[in-house]
Amino acid sequence: MAKAASATYIDGAHNVIKANAGTITYTLCSAQPTTRTEAVTTFMLASTTLDKTTEITLANGDVSGRKMTISAKTGVSVTNTGTGNHVAICDASNLLFVTTVTSQAVSAGGTVDIGSWKNEITAVA
Repeated sequence: MAKAASATYIDGAHNVIKANAGTITYTLCSAQPTTRTEAVTTFMLASTTLDKTTEITLANGDVSGRKMTISAKTGVSVTNTGTGNHVAICDASNLLFVTTVTSQAVSAGGTVDIGSWKNEITAVA
């Protein structure tokens, strides 16, 4: 028997972020965080919030399934000096998603631009 998943089902994973009732914290990190504390404190270089209505978009995937696109953020205030190589998305109590980004050195007191990226969950057929 073939397997298939509807867009609604696949969007369930992305909606943990997009439809979350709370504030979504978005951090540039110096290493891959495995907990919320690491994402917002230990490895955090810069932090901002994501506007769920305008900066998180769900759409058909480029290959199949569905994708979540996170808009670029410009002029994010840098809190700690280091080299950012991951971004993390958190709600008030959970680390929800982590991905790699192009490494960039940042300095406390400056600003950083974080480019747009997407996560695609392919449909199973």
